[in-house]
Amino acid sequence: MDLSKRQQQIIAIVKEAGPITGEQIAERLNLTRATLRPDLAILTMVGFLDARPRVGYFYTGKTGSEIITEKLMKYKVETFQSMPIVVKEDDSAYDAISAMFLSDVGTLFAVDQDNNLVGVVSRKDLLRASIGNQGLQDIPVHIIMTRMPNVAVCYPDELLVEAANRLIDKQIDSLPVIERSNETGAKVVGRITKTTITKAFVELARNELM
Repeated sequence: MDLSKRQQQIIAIVKEAGPITGEQIAERLNLTRATLRPDLAILTMVGFLDARPRVGYFYTGKTGSEIITEKLMKYKVETFQSMPIVVKEDDSAYDAISAMFLSDVGTLFAVDQDNNLVGVVSRKDLLRASIGNQGLQDIPVHIIMTRMPNVAVCYPDELLVEAANRLIDKQIDSLPVIERSNETGAKVVGRITKTTITKAFVELARNELM
């Protein structure tokens, strides 16, 4: 985030004399408290300054990158997860291809009759199935999918950055989000994709530019 000249002056004053009140800062800059209010609000919101009632403003000592990292480490999967696209494990590969293109996704999550996650079907899985001589309507999803427990997953209360690391480490496009405490199986409640991660970073960047 690029700070204005006045915002840089405010930070310098608070570094030198903090804790210091808004009125005292305004007096040093020969401005009114009302004129400074937006700058103080921005600097406090972003994290360069902190404020305490009846005490004043003080410098947090954090750099711009530290502030961004701190905010990023508060992002949870549940905040950014999208709706999962699922197929039944007994559905045909043909049905899976239809679901994939109609939903415009690269990965489908296969579930059993109780809607528990049993596997994942990717574009590559469906491409391999289509190369064979068998009709796609005769090939059930459970034949071509990657089965649990060999499926990378994430949880709603996990940090988004941990899910992002898993996508990178496994070199995959998406992760199913499953309930952490489900004794009867792995219920799918969402999905995290590379697009999800990109949107989170864009949101963070926009907030920093505001």
